[in-house]
Amino acid sequence: MKKTSTRLADGRELLYYDSRDDAVRAAVDRRPLGPVATASEIRRDPLLGDAVAVSSHRQERPYHPPADECPLCPSRDGRLSEIPDADYAVAVFENRFPSLAGDSGRCEVVCFTSDHDASFADLTEEQAALVLGAWTDRTAELAELPQVKQAFCFENRGAEIGVTLGHPHGQIYGYPFVTPRTALMLRSAEAFQESSGGRNLFDETVARELAEGTRVVLTGEHWVAFVPYAAHWPYEVHLYPRKRVPDLRYLDEEARTEFPQMYLELLRRFDRIFGEGEPPTPYISAWHQAPFGELEGFGVDRDEFALHLELFTIRRTTGKLKFLAGSESGMNVFVNDVPPEAAAERLREVASK
Repeated sequence: MKKTSTRLADGRELLYYDSRDDAVRAAVDRRPLGPVATASEIRRDPLLGDAVAVSSHRQERPYHPPADECPLCPSRDGRLSEIPDADYAVAVFENRFPSLAGDSGRCEVVCFTSDHDASFADLTEEQAALVLGAWTDRTAELAELPQVKQAFCFENRGAEIGVTLGHPHGQIYGYPFVTPRTALMLRSAEAFQESSGGRNLFDETVARELAEGTRVVLTGEHWVAFVPYAAHWPYEVHLYPRKRVPDLRYLDEEARTEFPQMYLELLRRFDRIFGEGEPPTPYISAWHQAPFGELEGFGVDRDEFALHLELFTIRRTTGKLKFLAGSESGMNVFVNDVPPEAAAERLREVASK
């Protein structure tokens, strides 16, 4: 993988990732951009103990522009975009409208392909491997920033999720704190370790799913995918490497090689859940990685955390979405209309031929 670093007209960092070592990325951003003005602020909730990012400048970000004005397409035919080159494989740049900035963290955009009409599921295994390489490199770089405590690589796909740009892309958030969801996992892992005589909660969870089998969706030599026992979402799959590692940097070559075929198969099955002729399935795909550095306040080391990917959709059946209503939004108690075993069975039924 070749990485080329450059700068956009307003000073933001842009990175190209290429599979070919002879790729040349010398295009210059010719847009008359002014300096980026951000107003990110982290506020702590004294009752819940969590944090809220207040970012008023995000009101000005692009909202469903027509395809011929997409800011994530390459710059060509006289139209200038966030990507100065006329083509690219994978591109990563600092978000012009970040939720987190400066001492409050960092936000990046990851463009998976220059093809506006594609989706991640349309990528080849080589292209998916390049995206994995970019995620890994960005995790390593963010780990070196003093203001970043945790790196979160994710993709929002579909208008139902709230996506405002249709081009296939994801984001990376560098949080200045341990996120509440990760903190809950770490506390659960600590409690389990204490009550079980030192066993690892993540290892036990994967072992249980493999032993029971009813919720297993897909298995490989180095990865396993299953619907969790207490799935929150109608169709939700967790993808774990069989060898526990704390973050993307520690995946071995065998796991990296197998990941593209496993992940692409899961995405393609998601698009077949609701049958032929249905629109693409909206989803969120989220990498969960251990926070960086010492885990102050937790009774487990970061090596006890297990890297994994969580993939889920808010569509519960044809033409109907799972809304976060009173119980979910008001009390954070989910009610799932689709039994996890039934969801797993459906995801096995729609396997590629």
